[in-house]
Amino acid sequence: MLKTLRALADPTRLRIAALLDGHELSVNELQQITGLGQSRISTHLGLLAEAGLVASRREGKRSYYRLVKGGQPGANDVLTAAVQGAGELPEHGADRINLRRILDLRAHRERLLFNQVAGRFDRSYGPGRSWQAFGQLLLRLLPPLTVADLGSGEGLLSELLALRCKKVIAVDNSEKIVEFGAAKARKAGLKNLEFRLGDLQQPPIDAASVDLVILSQALHHATDPSKALAAAHRILKPGGQLMVLDLRKHDFTRARELYGDRWLGFAESDLQHWLEAAGFKHIEITTVAREEEPPHFETLLAAATR
Repeated sequence: MLKTLRALADPTRLRIAALLDGHELSVNELQQITGLGQSRISTHLGLLAEAGLVASRREGKRSYYRLVKGGQPGANDVLTAAVQGAGELPEHGADRINLRRILDLRAHRERLLFNQVAGRFDRSYGPGRSWQAFGQLLLRLLPPLTVADLGSGEGLLSELLALRCKKVIAVDNSEKIVEFGAAKARKAGLKNLEFRLGDLQQPPIDAASVDLVILSQALHHATDPSKALAAAHRILKPGGQLMVLDLRKHDFTRARELYGDRWLGFAESDLQHWLEAAGFKHIEITTVAREEEPPHFETLLAAATR
């Protein structure tokens, strides 16, 4: 009983115990849910296992951990009460959202293969093999969609999409940038690319009129990201897709001064909550890139369906 009380007295171990209540999770999955380091999680799992509260099983190269109930007399009651008490921890809400997100990702493991392939891409040189070439190949697979590029800037992505899409509407809140982008599109002969002056939270686009909305490194400039995502939902046709590329939450505060960022990236749990509140379904949020140089910015890709 004393071992049980000591093991559950630590808030981090209490978080882990609550996550393992009814779920088998790997160390990697616990990392993605809690944002804690691998060694720290492993240490806490070891202490919980020593107290007889956690057991594990091997599946391939991974170990999956689960909460053990029905041990010493009275310990089960203490464990049940502790798991319920974990709901009072400040991280509990985000943990539950991230748990649901990770379980959804597990159900679609084939989508995680891309990260493994991408991670091997630059390890060995191959003549003529580049992301630029792959991008051109993938671009030609796009169907003739109507796309809204919100927070488009000068429209680099919009120009690429216009080479294939039926219509691209690029929206930015800078009058000079919109004028520059529009002139550039005319010069390139891209008649299906239209620039419009507007805000992320109220884009000048009719409701239910586009097939795809893209927010590429734009959401962290929004005054209220939740309103921007709700606006994206409004302009999408039923069944339309949303793609958000943005920074994972970081602590590089100089980004506000250097790049004019309002938000220092986003936690996966916040994005999940805002997307659900806006009415999106089939939400997937994954880390798709990490810069090698400090401050090691990480990029999240959030995909969802109206």
